[in-house]
Amino acid sequence: MIEEKLKKVIRDVPDFPKPGIVFKDISTIMLDPIVSAEILDYLVDLYKDKGFTKIAGIESRGFLFGYPLAIRLGLPFVLIRKKGKLPYKKIEYSYDLEYGSATIEVHTDAIDKGDKVLIHDDLLATGGSAAAAAFLVEKCGGTVAGFNFLVSLSFLDGENKLKHFSNNIVNLAKY
Repeated sequence: MIEEKLKKVIRDVPDFPKPGIVFKDISTIMLDPIVSAEILDYLVDLYKDKGFTKIAGIESRGFLFGYPLAIRLGLPFVLIRKKGKLPYKKIEYSYDLEYGSATIEVHTDAIDKGDKVLIHDDLLATGGSAAAAAFLVEKCGGTVAGFNFLVSLSFLDGENKLKHFSNNIVNLAKY
């Protein structure tokens, strides 16, 4: 099962980024090309023929599997980046997160009216980043057709913030 494989390779880092937090370090997944390939194959099987027109990844760890997934599915990949990182015309959305606040942006021509977008990121905590990405998708005229995360910290209840956009929320490993 993919969840068991993920939990075997994800490293817990206590007291990062501040005391009392146990950080789920996914960088260890990248050190295991076999598990990485299995994750990508699993995602491809899960999302092929689901009717998505684009996949959006949230900077930066949402790019790690989001872009290869888009390539394998033959779909365009949309970059959702931190403020000031995109060079062309863009729209932005500011939000609060676990450790402060942030602003993300997307190019105005990246999502078309009627697009059905899967939003991918590495981790679902409180749902702030994913909800902000969903607001951007909708502001561009697209529909959030689903969310996908490698890891979910379910005790933080981030899924509730996302259900306004889509009930199609998949977490590969839950803690």
